Amino acid sequence: MLATRFVLLILVTLAAEISYAADPDLLQDFCVGLNDSESGVYVNGKVCKNPKHVTADDFVFSGLEIARNTSNLLGSNLTEVFEEQLRGLNHEGVAMVKIELAPKGTNPPHSHPRASEIIFVLKGEIYVGFIGTNPTDATRPNKLYAKILHPGQVFMFPRGLIHFQYNVGKTDAVAYASLNSQNPGIVTIASSLFGSDPPVNPEMLARAFQLNLETVKYLQSLTWTRNN
Repeated sequence: MLATRFVLLILVTLAAEISYAADPDLLQDFCVGLNDSESGVYVNGKVCKNPKHVTADDFVFSGLEIARNTSNLLGSNLTEVFEEQLRGLNHEGVAMVKIELAPKGTNPPHSHPRASEIIFVLKGEIYVGFIGTNPTDATRPNKLYAKILHPGQVFMFPRGLIHFQYNVGKTDAVAYASLNSQNPGIVTIASSLFGSDPPVNPEMLARAFQLNLETVKYLQSLTWTRNN
């Protein structure tokens, strides 16, 4: 009897772990998100719009064909199609981004804490890459996986890892990226650390980046540019 109870406990524990690790399936055709900022309801995603009031327009986003301005300090522009821009994505676990890069323009090193990403190059030559996690072998640096992509090529960035895109060509470049989250999150490394509010302790940053304190304070004094 004791052995039976022990086995049952193990099975229940395993079942709980499996259910916790998986996203729940939708129990209806869709869950178009409402603008619920004033509803007082906080959920993992938006509150569902009444299906009786849903129309085809709730599943349409327009404007990706429009060329955006890339004359900022980064030389790039991102057009996000996340749940905020397309409410039909709510609870569907997908999103996309159009990436436009002027020559020598960059989408700086960043990560998506909630999504993997796959990028398709439509135009130009784009240097892309991601960096693996801290190695267990202290004699090796963090490994860089990088490639120069040409039109028609696809590259994948694993979830949560730091990655980037940089236009190495002489003409404008355009790429489209898909992500497996309606709200993947974007953590841009430089602006997050040096442009945080309130500022991170500059002495800590100086030690972490092996910079002098004056350089860190200069970086913290900058107005960090966004490209979306």
